[in-house]
Amino acid sequence: MAEAPVHPSLRIAVPRGALFQETLDLLERVGVATGEVRENDRKLLFEDIGVITMRPSDVPTYVEAGAADIGITGKDVLIEQSERDVHELADLGYGRCTMIVASEAGPDPISAALRRLGVVRVATKYPRLANEYFLATGRQVEIVEVKGSVELAPIAGLADAIVDLTASGTTLRENNLVVREEIVVCTARLIANPVADRLKAPAIDALISRIAQSVAG
Repeated sequence: MAEAPVHPSLRIAVPRGALFQETLDLLERVGVATGEVRENDRKLLFEDIGVITMRPSDVPTYVEAGAADIGITGKDVLIEQSERDVHELADLGYGRCTMIVASEAGPDPISAALRRLGVVRVATKYPRLANEYFLATGRQVEIVEVKGSVELAPIAGLADAIVDLTASGTTLRENNLVVREEIVVCTARLIANPVADRLKAPAIDALISRIAQSVAG
């Protein structure tokens, strides 16, 4: 017997980028027909199946505002946007990456900067997370927020180190960077709008149950 589709009243925010394909695979397994999404690179809203696609960093914004009832994004995004009023419902297990501190290979430029200046300059796409981490470990930090390839910053002399996500470490090695510290392991997470989590609890709970069964195998 075919499994019933996900409740039609739920609108799901789906992240494009690194988590996109695995998220669509998960939704397919729990009853969302994702063929139209896979075939349309530019279309963003798929009203008939309750899917809206966007950058991972925008998912908490849409979910908090109620433009989506639930969403999937990385734990790194949730840490960086900890002010967002969303409920984290489940660790989905995929998209595993580690938030790290890295710098050029050789003598540690972080220690050298702290000895010489008392402060380390760090380039990152995660300014809040990086700032809180360094301050929590008792080190003064100057954050340089960048949007593009973070690995360029130490090479070009913009920063002493970077804080960024890495999966395999290949990009770091290709740019002569080494991991100095590991901050946190990040995976894809299911989040919900607080009001939707209350008013649409049966539908959301049913979806969580299906996801748990799918993740368990």
